[in-house]
Amino acid sequence: MPATGAPVAAPAVGPRRPSVVELRQYTLRPGRRDELVELFDREFVESQEEVGMAVLGQFRDLDDPDRFVWLRGFRDMEGRHLGLGAFYGGPVWARHGPAANATMVSSDDVLLLRPLAGAGLTARVAPRPAVGAPDPGGVVSAVVWSFPPGRREGVDLVRDGLLPALRRTGPAPVAVLATEPAANTFPRLPVRTGENVVVALTPYPDEAARRRHLARLHGDRGAREEVLVPLERELTAPPQVLRLGPTARSLLR
Repeated sequence: MPATGAPVAAPAVGPRRPSVVELRQYTLRPGRRDELVELFDREFVESQEEVGMAVLGQFRDLDDPDRFVWLRGFRDMEGRHLGLGAFYGGPVWARHGPAANATMVSSDDVLLLRPLAGAGLTARVAPRPAVGAPDPGGVVSAVVWSFPPGRREGVDLVRDGLLPALRRTGPAPVAVLATEPAANTFPRLPVRTGENVVVALTPYPDEAARRRHLARLHGDRGAREEVLVPLERELTAPPQVLRLGPTARSLLR
């Protein structure tokens, strides 16, 4: 486990390489998020990457002081099964898992995802800050669109219409993910089933930049009439919009 000092290399799986990604949202006991963040960034980053998984991003939910959000990547579903078994059956989780679990009310809000064809993950691979580094600031927007199971129309609208409009009006998402349909092969960790979602993550220097991008998008007549209105008709629920603050060691920031 690294101590404070030089940054460490990005994981072998890398933010550009995983073909399976978990988006994990944890509800925590009041006032205990910083405790979990400190423990996670110190003990659960390299220890997971050493068994073949990639810790892609760790975040504080800026709108909920008791929510911790993170993303974990895998080479494929077999690699997920092997990596999770090695980590949760290993010495680091045996030593520190009880302390992590003690901060949590629920850890079952998990979406199993894969990079969306034609979009995927485009975040640059950079050295990870060392333990003890300051939080980087900024805001990462994570938007989850939910569509009826089995229907492609909404997913195609995001890929072919919304993503070009986002790129035209502001920064492009660094990760665009869609539901991974494979069955959960590690039932010890439940995931949400029956989902058909697309998730886009976009970093901004601050909240004002995020709001300006949204204003430009909604002010674009073509985007509004040709993409946003048809997209709204396909949704099964309003989009979930997460405003996330990266922790000190998050690769996505």
